[in-house]
Amino acid sequence: MATVLVIGASRGIGLEFVRQYRTAGDRVIATARDDAGLARLKALGATPLRVDVANPASVSGLAWQLDGEKIDTALYVAGAWVTADARTPPTREDFDRLMHTNVLGAMQAIPQVAPLVEAAPRGRFAFVTSEMGRIAGVDDSMAWVYRASKAALNMAVASAQHDYPQAILVALSPGWVQTDMGGAAAPLRVDQSVAGMRAALDGLGPQHKGAFLDYDGRPFEGW
Repeated sequence: MATVLVIGASRGIGLEFVRQYRTAGDRVIATARDDAGLARLKALGATPLRVDVANPASVSGLAWQLDGEKIDTALYVAGAWVTADARTPPTREDFDRLMHTNVLGAMQAIPQVAPLVEAAPRGRFAFVTSEMGRIAGVDDSMAWVYRASKAALNMAVASAQHDYPQAILVALSPGWVQTDMGGAAAPLRVDQSVAGMRAALDGLGPQHKGAFLDYDGRPFEGW
């Protein structure tokens, strides 16, 4: 039985990761920031932890909550979104919220969680990012703050890999998914996206260290 950590699991993709890993018989530790999210995780049989990734003081408590664990698969799924394009200056509140949630929270989690991933055989740590974080092939400025935050996350993952050589760190796009963010027109259901990402995680090898992958495990050409 593997031990899986899902950071940001109260709904959508994060909650589906919990559901699928629990169905597979794995032990799951999962975080949410409010009582409703914690209750949903407990109902699925996960061990719930209260963490608000946008609050540095809250994220700093991960280390002691996970003390002594060996994490086979860790996932940073938490994310925030704003649709405004480059014709609209971002507010400081929106900018700070996205950068704290999408980038700073992940960067704070890495030194606390990555050593626990290194302690497990074939340990891997995936960060749910977005193809919209690719600099190559940008076709518009929609959600430009979100795009910038995901590009920064991809760089953080690639950089951090060098300090944790016994683990495999990857940035993993979920594809265009039918979530609150992706909308009903998206081609992928949440369960399809998560099943694809789980298969991609199972197939990771040393050649994937620091890579940026699509939900099916295909490497992106050009970042």
